[in-house]
Amino acid sequence: MHTGSPGEGPAAAAARLTGRAVSAERPLSAALAQVTLDGGRTVVVKRADDPRAVRAEAAGLRWLADAGTVRVPFVHGHDERWLVSDRVPGGPPGAQAAARFGRDLAALHAAGAPAFGAPPPGGPRDAAIGLAPLRNVPGTDWPHWYAEHRVLPYLRSAVDAGTLLPAEAAVVERVCDRLPGLAGEPEPPARLHGDLWNGNVLWGADGHVRLIDPAAHGGHRETDLAMLHLFGCPYLEQVLDGYRHAAPLADGWRERIGLHQLFPLLVHTVLFGRGYAEQALAAARAALAG
Repeated sequence: MHTGSPGEGPAAAAARLTGRAVSAERPLSAALAQVTLDGGRTVVVKRADDPRAVRAEAAGLRWLADAGTVRVPFVHGHDERWLVSDRVPGGPPGAQAAARFGRDLAALHAAGAPAFGAPPPGGPRDAAIGLAPLRNVPGTDWPHWYAEHRVLPYLRSAVDAGTLLPAEAAVVERVCDRLPGLAGEPEPPARLHGDLWNGNVLWGADGHVRLIDPAAHGGHRETDLAMLHLFGCPYLEQVLDGYRHAAPLADGWRERIGLHQLFPLLVHTVLFGRGYAEQALAAARAALAG
């Protein structure tokens, strides 16, 4: 696959990957730029240093789009360094859009996955969530898979870095030991966005939500909902009402929010340090107490 010259910028990458001339470019961040193509279409060009991250994001967006439920930006092209997708004109959050998003998210989850931990078709087994590695290893039993592949790897990394003490890690390990009894009734693998914090939920000017930057994989649907709770989401109760109208949640799901938040909290502990470690420990203790 041609990846352009080493010094290639966003405009040149957009032109190469779309086959269209570029009329304007505006940097958005160190890794993002907004590029206007001839004809007026505006796209977002994203750069990544890890080829697996680009492959995983492109495959994840395709997999979410294939469900025909929650909207995602159209991907115009990608290689091992660049991803070009439609820009989403922003609009204000609203109750109606939130309820629709909840219904669409329920339908996305119901589209399913071959197994817990299954990567999107064409996506790499070794992917990423933000700047942290994410390994997609299929499993059939959610409690054991969640402990082995979503909690313990980041717990070990945090202990190795000195961010968590071994005695503190033992609290999280006790949660893992008790997961079969804490997880609620078994559910089939859901098609997850996988990194569903508010920054990846775009409220469109047309009244529809788009999801960006997925860490898509097969998982438990309550994990996506727990991520929405963790960092907040406008009109969250309306989102949940729409979700539950389309697909009722299992009894006790609110009490399990902290259990599902252990994964993103430990990822953030590895990336950002002790403050998130305290939150992870609080979630673990709450899960044991419940």
